[in-house]
Amino acid sequence: MSRRTTRRGVHAGLGLSLGAALVVAAIAPGTTVDATSARTVSAAVTVAPSTFKHPGVLVSGAQLDFVRQKVKAGAEPWTSAFDAMRRSGLASLAYRAKPRAVVECGSGSNPNLGCTDERNDALAAYTHALMWSITKDARHARKAAEIMDAWSAVIRDHTNGNAPLQTGWAGASWARAAELIRHTSTVWPAARSARFGAMLRRVYLPEIENGAPDKNGNWELIMMDAVIGIAVFLEDRARFDKAVQIWRGRVPAYVYLKSDGVTPKSPPNSRWNTPERLVRYWQGQSTYVDGLAQETCRDFGHSGWGLAAMAHVAETAHHQGIDLYSEVRGRLDKAFGFHTRYENGTAVPDWLCGGRVQLGLGAVTEVAYNHYAGRLGMNMPQTKRFTEAARPAGPSHFLAWETLTHAGTP
Repeated sequence: MSRRTTRRGVHAGLGLSLGAALVVAAIAPGTTVDATSARTVSAAVTVAPSTFKHPGVLVSGAQLDFVRQKVKAGAEPWTSAFDAMRRSGLASLAYRAKPRAVVECGSGSNPNLGCTDERNDALAAYTHALMWSITKDARHARKAAEIMDAWSAVIRDHTNGNAPLQTGWAGASWARAAELIRHTSTVWPAARSARFGAMLRRVYLPEIENGAPDKNGNWELIMMDAVIGIAVFLEDRARFDKAVQIWRGRVPAYVYLKSDGVTPKSPPNSRWNTPERLVRYWQGQSTYVDGLAQETCRDFGHSGWGLAAMAHVAETAHHQGIDLYSEVRGRLDKAFGFHTRYENGTAVPDWLCGGRVQLGLGAVTEVAYNHYAGRLGMNMPQTKRFTEAARPAGPSHFLAWETLTHAGTP
C-alpha cells in the first residue's frame, strides 16, 4: 500500500583512498579512527596535494577542453546545455553586480538583505567564467572579474541565522569563478585577484570552516564544498585538509548503510548522539535502509543539496589527485539510486516517511553520475533515467550548468 506523493522543488565507503591511507598513517600506532571521528583528527594530518592543480575547483582544464570541442561540434547534450546557459540572464554582458557590505539572511532567507543578490552575482561570475572557457570571448572573462571585484571591494560580513549556509552557497560559486578566471585568462590584475582571495579568507572562511555539526547535514556539506574550493584557490593545504576531515565525518552521518548498525552514525561533536535523538534528527524516520538520507523525510530537495555538495567535494579532491569517491561509493551511488527511484515514479511504501515524501530532488546528479557511471562504468539505471530527464541542469543557489560541465566528461 502506498499513499500520495507530493512534488515541490527547493530550487533547485568502500576501501581506502590514498587520502584515507594518509590519515591512518599519520595517527599514532594503536589509535583507532573511523570516519565518524574525523572531525577530531589533528589538523596536522595531511591529505592535500603537495602542489595544487589549476584549474581544479569542480572542473578541470581537460574537462573544459572536452566540452568546448563537443559544443563546437554541435554534440548533445552539451550544445543544448550551452545554449541554455548562453540565453540565461546570468550570462548577459549587461549584467550588473549588486554588492553590499553586510549580507543579512535569516531562516529561509527572511530577511533577505542581499542574500539573493549575492548568490546570483556569484553564479553570474561563474557563468561568465564558463562562457569565457567555452567561447574564448574575453568580454565574459572581464565581466566575471568585474563582478568579483565589485564584491571584494565592499563586503565585510554575513549575519543572522542563515549566515553559514549563505556563505557556503555563495562561497562555492565564488571559488569556481575565481579559479577559472585566475588560471585560464589574463584579464584579472594580480592585485584584484589577491584582494578577492583576501576577501575569501577574511569574510568567508571564518563563517564556514568549522562546519555546523548540529544543523541538518546539507548545511555542513555545502559549507565544505565552499571551503575546499576556496582552499584550492588560495593554495591553503591546512584548510583543504580540514574540509576533507569534516566531510569524512559528515558523509556517513548523512547517508545510511546497513553496515552502520541498527541506527545511523551521529555527526561528530553533535548533540544527535542517542537512538532517540537520531530518530528526531532523521525527521521521525526509525526504519533505516541503504541510501536513506538524514533529510529524506524532510524533503528530497534539501537531500539533493546535501548529496550534490558531497559529490562536489569528492570531484574537487579528484582533480587534486585525492580519491574520496571510493570512500563513499557505497553511500553516494545508493543514495542517488534510492531517491531517483521515487522521483521516477516508484510507489512510496508505508514505512518510508509515513508513506508520503516530498519530491523535488532537483538536477543534482550529474557530477556523481559522471564519475560512477561514466568514469567507472557502474550500472545506475534509476539515476541514469532521472539525470537524462532533468537535462540540461540550470543554476540554483550553489549549482550551475552541470550538464554542460560534467555530462560524459572524462
